[in-house]
Amino acid sequence: MDTAVFSAASLFHTDDDSDDDARRDQAQVAADGESQEQALEYEERLHKFPGLDLSIREFSCHQLNANLLWPGTFFFAAWLAKNPSVLEGQRILELGSGTGALAIFLRKTYGVDITTSDYDDKDIEENIAHNCRVNNLDLLPHIRHTWGDPFPVLRPDWNIVIASDILLYVKQYPNLIKTLSFLLKESDLNGQRAGCTNITTKSGEQVVMRYPMFLMSWRRRIGKDQSIFFEGCEKAGLEVQHLGDLVYLINKKN
Repeated sequence: MDTAVFSAASLFHTDDDSDDDARRDQAQVAADGESQEQALEYEERLHKFPGLDLSIREFSCHQLNANLLWPGTFFFAAWLAKNPSVLEGQRILELGSGTGALAIFLRKTYGVDITTSDYDDKDIEENIAHNCRVNNLDLLPHIRHTWGDPFPVLRPDWNIVIASDILLYVKQYPNLIKTLSFLLKESDLNGQRAGCTNITTKSGEQVVMRYPMFLMSWRRRIGKDQSIFFEGCEKAGLEVQHLGDLVYLINKKN
């Protein structure tokens, strides 16, 4: 099978993102169980990350929407490449890992201690393992977890939780917030490294980032639906800060 070369720019079409909207709507139908299950088909693509090309297997369709690389992944990878000090010496958990591409990039580039996670689904876990192997990487630890369910690790101690383009389904916001609240609270109690790090945003603002933290990239402009998520975070005792470049920092309030 020939390998197609993709970059972040290739995922954009028009300013109104009509194609992205259509793809999101189709994914919503699948996630709601309204589409029929079909045999998994996939394609290997070569994706360009900062300083690194990765061969990533993507499913043509997956009922849990863990099939494709989304634009926010590339924005987030670029932001992290500009702020590598945030990652130094930290234990990292990725939510909604999908293909595992971002975690693989971070492990290969920075040697970070990172664990992937996504729905309790065998195909997702096996595909992440496949993508590790084809990129000459030992298998990453993986956790099967559906947001809102009891977390399989009772005493989490990750310093950073990361995710990109996970705000697709409004009905999942309360479950995501429940999981985030648990991880940030328990990691604060169990983590071996507290403290903070400083970054400078694109606008020149100095920002103090406290561990443990949730870092999220969301490619779309924040609209009404996504505002519901951030409002829910505030109500749950979390504070949200926009770092610029479509990256958001979420901490447990002091």
